[in-house]
Amino acid sequence: MLTMVLPYLSFEKGILFLTTKAQAINDNPWFRVGFYVHITSSWWVLVIGLLQLVPALYRRWPRLHRRLGLVYVGSILGLAAPSGLVLALYANGGLSAKVGFTLQCVVWWLVTWQAYRAARQRRWLPHAEWMLRAYAVTLAAMSLRLESYGLYYFFQTKPIETYLTVVWLSWVGNLLLAEVLVQAGLARWYLRAFGPLAGVQATKQQTAVAAGI
Repeated sequence: MLTMVLPYLSFEKGILFLTTKAQAINDNPWFRVGFYVHITSSWWVLVIGLLQLVPALYRRWPRLHRRLGLVYVGSILGLAAPSGLVLALYANGGLSAKVGFTLQCVVWWLVTWQAYRAARQRRWLPHAEWMLRAYAVTLAAMSLRLESYGLYYFFQTKPIETYLTVVWLSWVGNLLLAEVLVQAGLARWYLRAFGPLAGVQATKQQTAVAAGI
């Protein structure tokens, strides 16, 4: 993903993906700001989100985990998702693509906010569950490219068919997989892996829910 982002930092208008846009769009300041904010912030949230899923990092540096979490949440809520909405307005592929990308950004913002809200309330099990869902949407950028490759080279789909399929599959498919993993207990496993305190708090929350408290 980094190698895909770096060429754009020359700020040239007529390169790579930008060649698919009309000159008027490339000259549009809203599009250009949205594009560069999105590609840069989306790259570092991919990295930070992955680090948040490393239990050893939390056990050794819990403060770093919290600080990186704030950067991750703030970057999505304030930069990556809003700039994605701007890009959705100029998406190739017509209404279906525009709606797909718009809903992706809205869902991304909402699930990330839910994860942050649960952490502020010290509800660690819901926090872990929502963070898994949020990171699943974050990974949509990678899924889109992998799925495009698979559909085109293994199923010989037409370019427009491939594109319109992965616009939706990349994030809806990720969310469905994340939900399966959450229901299978992945969030509870992470809390136990993070350390005794998180594991005890998760057990207490589960007991309270089961008791209807």
